[in-house]
Amino acid sequence: MMARLFWIRARLRRLIRRHPRLHLAFRTVTTFSIAFGGAYGFVSGSRSADYDPNAFAIGVSFLFALACVALAILSMRLRWMRRKLRKISLHNETLADRNWELKEAEERARSLFESQDDLIVLRNADGLITSVNDAYCVLAQRSRADLLGSRFALPVLEQGESAIESNGTRIHDQRVETALGPRWIAWREGLVRIDANHPAELQCVGRDVTNRTETEYALGEARDHANAANRAKSRFLAMTSHEIRTPLNGIIGMSGLLLDTSLTPEQTTYVKAVKASGDALLSLIEELLDYSRIEAGKIDLESRPFILSDLIEDITELLAPRAQARQLEIAAYIDEQLPIEVIGDATRLRQILLNLAGNAIKFTPSGGVALIVEPGTEPGTIRFMVQDTGIGITPDAQARVFREFEQADEQIARNYGGTGLGLSISDRIVKRMGGRITLESKPGAGSTFEVSIPLPAHDSPPERKRFSTPDLTGHPIMLVAPQTIEASLLARRLERWGAETCTISDIAVAHALLPGRPWHTVLVDHAMGAEDVWRLGQTACRHAARRIVMVTPSTRHDLQTPGAGAFTGYLVKPLRTASIAARLAATADGPTALRATEGRHDCNTLEESEAPTTAPTQSLSILVAEDNEINALLIRSLLTRLGHDVILAANGEKALESWVAAGTAGAPYDLVLMDVQMPKLDGVETTKRIREREAGQRGSRTTILALTANALLDDRSACFEAGMDGFLVKPLDRDKLADALAGLMAARHIPA
Repeated sequence: MMARLFWIRARLRRLIRRHPRLHLAFRTVTTFSIAFGGAYGFVSGSRSADYDPNAFAIGVSFLFALACVALAILSMRLRWMRRKLRKISLHNETLADRNWELKEAEERARSLFESQDDLIVLRNADGLITSVNDAYCVLAQRSRADLLGSRFALPVLEQGESAIESNGTRIHDQRVETALGPRWIAWREGLVRIDANHPAELQCVGRDVTNRTETEYALGEARDHANAANRAKSRFLAMTSHEIRTPLNGIIGMSGLLLDTSLTPEQTTYVKAVKASGDALLSLIEELLDYSRIEAGKIDLESRPFILSDLIEDITELLAPRAQARQLEIAAYIDEQLPIEVIGDATRLRQILLNLAGNAIKFTPSGGVALIVEPGTEPGTIRFMVQDTGIGITPDAQARVFREFEQADEQIARNYGGTGLGLSISDRIVKRMGGRITLESKPGAGSTFEVSIPLPAHDSPPERKRFSTPDLTGHPIMLVAPQTIEASLLARRLERWGAETCTISDIAVAHALLPGRPWHTVLVDHAMGAEDVWRLGQTACRHAARRIVMVTPSTRHDLQTPGAGAFTGYLVKPLRTASIAARLAATADGPTALRATEGRHDCNTLEESEAPTTAPTQSLSILVAEDNEINALLIRSLLTRLGHDVILAANGEKALESWVAAGTAGAPYDLVLMDVQMPKLDGVETTKRIREREAGQRGSRTTILALTANALLDDRSACFEAGMDGFLVKPLDRDKLADALAGLMAARHIPA
């Protein structure tokens, strides 16, 4: 029953919510009926015979109380209605304000939309324009009324590439035809939804980028012209290099041959001057070509293992004659914490250090140059320091020395010469290798160039083991030498090995200190004076088991004098670490004939022998294709002196004919030296034809070496692609030619 009542009540509530007017009429009729019925009942009761005044009064009072309650309820309901109306009024005011703000924002957005300089157009799913701004109307030269509802689009003259962003926006450029002429427009197209009651529309926003595009085209054309000019410059350098190297090959080569003949002292001086001038010109050409390669981004770096100590000490030995000719010292120090083998480009590193150390010698009037190699501050890096005691560089000039064609000042350029390219080339190569180069200098106090380059250690076992380090812990060693760079680095090395080193720069003091204690070794620099050094050696015989004299290649002949017999060994400056270690670890013997440690350094390899080269026991048959008569004469003379049989061909056609004839006769050539630039048939094409003929024949492959003045990378690539086996650059170096021939003979097992 209760469930039935609740269901009826719910149905009535739903009916009331659906028909509020019916509910109001029902309440009004019910209220009126109750009031009328009550009033009528009281009036009727007052007229009846059974009228009871007390009961009537009670009834009236009850009706009055009901009326008061009804009035109170009505009053409360009226107050509640007023409160509700007040809230509704406030809400209406808020809505009105919001509506005004929305209208204002809409007007502002519309004004902003229509006043935009960018082109804005909205299209529906059918491609019809639903909204457009003034900028689009001006560019299209049409009114907004004509555009709305149409499918109008600006005529496209050229379509650029398009891209899609992550949010789905499409970006593309178009060259369109307008009343103002062709214009480039950059469009951004994406779907936008105005409100929930309308479908999404395609919004296209375009910006006039004609000026930017024309600038880009102009820059592109300028870049193309610059690249063309750069290629023309490279071709010019290649041609100029070839044209200069060809006669330079004759100058340097012939002067070298002339020095091997019998000349008067005056003639020898003149010939050496000619050869030195040719070498200087060759160095200038190499710097210009290096700068051209770096500027064109064609510098290639190798990554091969090499022995670091050999590289550094080879550099000091190579520069030693130049330094000693200026009465300077040059020495190297390699920290033993460094790995034996590292991975990098040894050729480029050699070029950098030769440049820095060569400059140091050039700008150092007295003192010397030190090349110090230590671990870098970052893992895997090595620090190379080139220190000198030269003229120094002013602070304002230090920022200029790394620029191309710049030197510290004009006075230095006049006094010392040079192109100003060396440091610029070194700086660019160091940066290309991932390193940095810095400079510290004070005028009159020398300079220090520091190069830090990442050179990781070679993981595989080195081909050569590290020399045995002598254990000199607690052993006293006397070093008698001037206060020079070589002496300071040698003392540093000995102290690292544990020796108690006493460095003395006065012979008299050395004589006085010798009897004071037994010495493990006495090292004496020949620069202290030959007679004084020999006397000190005699004194040291009674106090030191090892007595070593340090000489230069130019003073080595003094070791043949009788006074030198007091020394048990000698070292040639600049000193090699392995030679020092071997000498100090050697068994101490009496004052017999001088001995030098085994090794390349202690042999007199720094001076070229004046004796003619001994001919090999078996010669090679060599075809030389060379169109320049002087160069052909030079090459024939060099090869003949080396004991080989030479046939000359003036161009590629004759070289090919000679090669074919030799093969047909059963006496093929062992080697072909092929000039690249020749008339009628150049060296590259001749090589290709030889390789094509060899492909259809049985037998050994002829070795072909390019012999050319073109030193650019592209020329080398063309030679190797044609099938050549090697590359010899003019001016032809006699040693490199001999090495190439020795390598060929070794490959063919021909005894030299």
